[in-house]
Amino acid sequence: MGAFTHYVLKPLSLVGALNWGLVGFFKFDLVAWIFGPMTILSRFVYAVIGVAALIWLFLWIFGDKPTCEYEHRGRN
Repeated sequence: MGAFTHYVLKPLSLVGALNWGLVGFFKFDLVAWIFGPMTILSRFVYAVIGVAALIWLFLWIFGDKPTCEYEHRGRN
């Protein structure tokens, strides 16, 4: 799952965050500028980024929690 998170979810989340930053600061929608306002392709891009964010959130909440190796060492 690490490669999927690193190579798919992180870049999609970054694109979404950059797009929302541009919208918030400059009223410029990069996805709409590239693919057209609310075309099928731009809606697909928005949907894919939204699904990536939901998966990222799910993994963050319910994913494997790292354990501290120090806690388990030396206890008998």
